[in-house]
Amino acid sequence: MNLNGYWLLLFASVTVASFSQILLKKSAQKEHGSFLKEYLNVHVIVGYSLMVVSTLLTIFAFTGMDYKNGPIIESVGYILVMLLSWWLLKEKLTLRKVLGNCLILVGILIFYL
Repeated sequence: MNLNGYWLLLFASVTVASFSQILLKKSAQKEHGSFLKEYLNVHVIVGYSLMVVSTLLTIFAFTGMDYKNGPIIESVGYILVMLLSWWLLKEKLTLRKVLGNCLILVGILIFYL
């Protein structure tokens, strides 16, 4: 595995997408006065803007790396979202969540061995 700038771009893309998911979930947990306010608020606009940035980073990262490595790196996003949800949204880390994410890590390790 060659860790170059394209790999770092893909990791950055996953990180940006994870923060985007946290913002969108934070917005979904709030009560909004109207249908329009539900979709036109700061959390939603910034969240979807971050998703666009993440998509552009992913496209650029794939210009310099093999496509087969993409899904493996993207799966790190599940772990990041779990940790960010615990840290920022104060969600509980259940045994089921931790074991599921451990299985993801094992899958990543098996792929690269």
